Amino acid sequence: MIGIGTATIGRPHYINIKTKVSDEPFNKENFILKGKSMLTEAYNQGIRHFDTAPGYGIAESILLEWISEFQPKDITISTKWGYTYVANFDRNAKVHEIKEHSLGKLNEQWEVSKQLLPYLNIYQIHSATLDSGVLDNKEVLERLSQLKQEHNLKIGLSTSGDNQNEIIEKALSIKVDNNALFDSFQVTFNVFDQSLLKMTSLLKQENKAIIVKEALANGRVFPNINYNHYQNTYELLESLSNKYDTSIDAVALRFCLDAINPFMVLSGASEKEHLASNLLAKNFQLTSEEIQQIKTLAIKPSSYWKERKQLPWV
Repeated sequence: MIGIGTATIGRPHYINIKTKVSDEPFNKENFILKGKSMLTEAYNQGIRHFDTAPGYGIAESILLEWISEFQPKDITISTKWGYTYVANFDRNAKVHEIKEHSLGKLNEQWEVSKQLLPYLNIYQIHSATLDSGVLDNKEVLERLSQLKQEHNLKIGLSTSGDNQNEIIEKALSIKVDNNALFDSFQVTFNVFDQSLLKMTSLLKQENKAIIVKEALANGRVFPNINYNHYQNTYELLESLSNKYDTSIDAVALRFCLDAINPFMVLSGASEKEHLASNLLAKNFQLTSEEIQQIKTLAIKPSSYWKERKQLPWV
């Protein structure tokens, strides 16, 4: 299944490899209208799951407005808590988001996010790390368990960094009142960072939902002269896109679907033509041999995340 992430719908700048940046002044009203138009397009193209977060600028409020106006009956939503957007739509802001995994931040952001009920079905810690201490915070874990019971939610987390498997392992061990707390894991997986493959069997065995983010590696799956070290990757993806008469991004998304059969792969498209291109992934399947070929393209997670940290907000 393909869902849509709303990071680029709720804030105009995101970590990416884009080099062409618009000089037009930001117009919030037009931005909101475009965002709602994208949500409608996604729905009309068959997407029924929408992933959002307070850290995605005004994505939650755009989604709420769209629901009120469009009145969809058959959608589900996942959102997160733990990041606050502070860039105020300024690409040159020194700080774009602030991370805080406290009980106070959880309660504060829940007061807004709960408006997404009854569509909201997955509530996640945004970018849980070992350093933040959130997975050892008894008050936070108990509050999440309480929300899980009160609102029939799945509790999840998203991960970032080269130790995401370690974070997943720790989260799988967490119980509140002798019940496993986490049901869903939103993880980075793509043709470059394939470290999740070591965890998929365990996650499936324990009946956990896997949601794939960054399937296009922040745009790095597309041929780029600044990334000549990925020439073998570019050549294989292009060859497969020609074979299936599809797009490179569709091949990259299809790999995620076929390699681990996740609950969902998220498209991060902010333009209708990009979404249409992403959704071509539904039209074909890769062979076992092709999946194995792409698996040989994996790089070290440490290299992947070191490179990602150098990407600008554009």
